[in-house]
Amino acid sequence: MTTAAVPGTSTTAAAPDSLTTVFVRLKLSLLRNGLRQSSGRTAVYVTSIVISALFGALMLLGFVLLREYADADSIAILLTAVLALSWAVMPLFVPSGDETLDPSRLVMLPLRPRPLVRALLVASLVGTGPGFTLLVGLGAALALARGAGGVVVAVLAVPLVVLVCVALSRAVAAANVRLLTSRKGRDLAVLSGLVIAVGFQVVNFGAQRLSRSGGLSTLEPVTAVIGWLPPASAVAAVESASTGDYARAAGQLLLTVLALGALLYWWQRSLVKLMTAPDGSTIGAAPDSGSGRASTGLLGRLLPGGRTGTVMERSLRYIWRDPKTKASWVTSLAIGAIVPIVNALQGAGSVYWACFASGMLGMLMYNQFGQDTSAFWMVAQTISTPADAYAELRARALTLLLITVPFTLLVTTGTALVSGEWSSLPDALGVAFALLGAMLGVGTVTTALYPYSIPQDNAYKNVAPGQGGLAWISILGGMLAAAVLCAPVIGAAVYLHVADGHSLLWILLPLGTLYGALALWGGLRFAAPRTARRLPEILAAVSKG
Repeated sequence: MTTAAVPGTSTTAAAPDSLTTVFVRLKLSLLRNGLRQSSGRTAVYVTSIVISALFGALMLLGFVLLREYADADSIAILLTAVLALSWAVMPLFVPSGDETLDPSRLVMLPLRPRPLVRALLVASLVGTGPGFTLLVGLGAALALARGAGGVVVAVLAVPLVVLVCVALSRAVAAANVRLLTSRKGRDLAVLSGLVIAVGFQVVNFGAQRLSRSGGLSTLEPVTAVIGWLPPASAVAAVESASTGDYARAAGQLLLTVLALGALLYWWQRSLVKLMTAPDGSTIGAAPDSGSGRASTGLLGRLLPGGRTGTVMERSLRYIWRDPKTKASWVTSLAIGAIVPIVNALQGAGSVYWACFASGMLGMLMYNQFGQDTSAFWMVAQTISTPADAYAELRARALTLLLITVPFTLLVTTGTALVSGEWSSLPDALGVAFALLGAMLGVGTVTTALYPYSIPQDNAYKNVAPGQGGLAWISILGGMLAAAVLCAPVIGAAVYLHVADGHSLLWILLPLGTLYGALALWGGLRFAAPRTARRLPEILAAVSKG
């Protein structure tokens, strides 16, 4: 009987390949076989290689042109630190981007941790990410290296930067592999777009502050601190050696080497724990309490009784547990707070920017039934009359108000605090509450008239195929309808400002609040009978895909 040859091993009497060689060949085989699956995947991968190589080459050229720039050290050191931070957080947001990131695939193999770490580290150097990092590290070293001492340190610093970045990424992935393969890990993947959006806002704000404060020279204190944090310390060592401070350069290089050793040790310990510790699949379930029903806890006691409390509790649990619902809420809350406050910090906005938060949160009422996906059939069994539909939609709206009203109040107050427009706080709150009520009222109508399904098998797809038109009508049409519905309150605010009626602006707070409540009530009254009448169509639409 013959045995199948394992890739990377020999069937003859010759000495087998080392574990490192086997893993490198395995990585290449995974890449090659993955590209053979479809021409589209091949095109995407080749395109990513070209873009990474082009961008890396441009970065390298840019660093070379910075050699004579006075603040080249700040740029090189800070960009290296940002690159390392990207390596650290990327496994948390894209856990499925590289199949070799999951060391749990190796737990059944008779491998020792130390050789395994060495083999995985070398195999990890194969890919577009390490290649791009190599170009950036080489450019940073070329921008700072001067003299024989600087060149020698640069030769040591560039591979250290690449190794520390790769080891950091793998250590984070190994330490969180069970999180990344769980529901909470999928939550992180869905929220990655939010982190990118927030990051762009922070970078934009920082760039504007730098342009006002006199350039990169103001970053020298930050650069001095970052220069002692690996792997940026390796790039800082090149600058130190180029200026003749060899003791400082040696200390920064030594710190980088120690950090690399610590990361490899952390990685090894994580692998040992992964291969020996039990996970949730091998731990018995908790014993039944014997009560015969699930306890609602404090949340159930705080909410009203009857159908209203049941629907509110269900909606709140969806917000906390469902990845896509949670992502929508976190994104709306974060962007709704960032945009007004950042504009106020930049001096380019007013307290009325807080209405942006009302708009973002009001959109969460749109397509309420679609957020339930196929589970909506259980809700549909409880709706037989317009009164049932009214109670269902009202409870969902109350759930949103439970969060959106205090959040709108907080954002509006914070924007007024930052911008210094305390006198405009009451009227801005009135307009914000009116807009929020109008958005919620229109949202109940679009929920009944234009429902669509939200796929659960794709974290980045929010509309089922063939329902894009429904989604556009629901969202864009609903936003326009809410703006038109809120026009009287907005017009009153504009008129009082133009007519110099500042002493009467406070009346917009009770007026806007009442108007928003009436808009929501009207939307509920309009949507309830149509929901009950169109229930089969709604169920079919939200269950698609």
